[in-house]
Amino acid sequence: MLEKLKELALRRDDLEAQLADPAVYNSGRLAAIQRELKELAPVVEAAQALEDAERRREEAESLLRDPEMRELAQEELSAARADAERRREELKLLLLPRDPNDHRNVVLEIRSGVGGEEAALFAGELLRMYTMYAQRRGWRTETVSLSGTELGGVKECSVLIEGEGAFSRLKFESGVHQVKRVPETESSGRIQTSTATVAVLPEAEEVDVEIDPKDLQIDTYRSSGAGGQHINKTESAIRVTHLPTGLVVTCQDERSQYKNKDKAMKVLRSRLYEQERNRRDAAAASERRSQVGGAWRSEKIRTYRFLQSQVVEHRIGLTVYRLDAVLNGDLDEIIDGLITADQAERLKGGGT
Repeated sequence: MLEKLKELALRRDDLEAQLADPAVYNSGRLAAIQRELKELAPVVEAAQALEDAERRREEAESLLRDPEMRELAQEELSAARADAERRREELKLLLLPRDPNDHRNVVLEIRSGVGGEEAALFAGELLRMYTMYAQRRGWRTETVSLSGTELGGVKECSVLIEGEGAFSRLKFESGVHQVKRVPETESSGRIQTSTATVAVLPEAEEVDVEIDPKDLQIDTYRSSGAGGQHINKTESAIRVTHLPTGLVVTCQDERSQYKNKDKAMKVLRSRLYEQERNRRDAAAASERRSQVGGAWRSEKIRTYRFLQSQVVEHRIGLTVYRLDAVLNGDLDEIIDGLITADQAERLKGGGT
């Protein structure tokens, strides 16, 4: 650990020296340097705190030899040892290999699964939940595409979420979400089980994915609302098809054809980036289709039980008895639990 900390301290000094060079401000590297420095800051601070605790421990041990100071020194020694151990554990977590995508924005995709209209209504509630969570975190959301139902449900949607830590906190949300409740349309009062799938993709930058314009088929059409009614009279909606892969992205949220194309290209780049990421490291990330599953109930990661007013996170065995709060965007308890479990698993595996 000490060697690693020395390397990081040297790296920080090197980055700070680069920032002092005026040339870096015109090189396009400024944002990357600032981001890396920000990531290194908590590690360096924790290392300094550990050094302070070890120094206090050594001073307390030397004072134990003085009979008049022994009792006070013993108290200080116990406190310093506890502090040093806590700082050591903190550093272990901070030194775990970082996901290189953690700093990225997110493309969030939600699709209704098993359950017909009830599944679409549930997908709509998940969209609202994540939108409210983004607001809580101070993130910005932009709808790329949304296919709705006449009752206000969501068949499928794509949303851009921009903000610090967006992917690092939302990446564990990918998978099948299940709801158990009595639908409003159910006259007999029977509980129905429905599903929706969530995919969280890191937003790709143009430098990450090179797309040949000849590989694209771009179609324009009139934007339409739920049930197919036209919502404007110009062909501002965009459909982008990536011919080599067959991926299709649509966007009709903006009145400007240019803005719709820009949003659609962001989603397309992110999907292509995710495909390539999965190919490069199949052990760490499965193919996108298996990430979200086939919407079958047996593949669920989380269940929302309305009768008991509880949310069950199956991967870590966590039950939260605040269903309304969770659906209103209060997700931190669940997400923090998933992050902690992931860190513990990686510590167990030696940081891999």
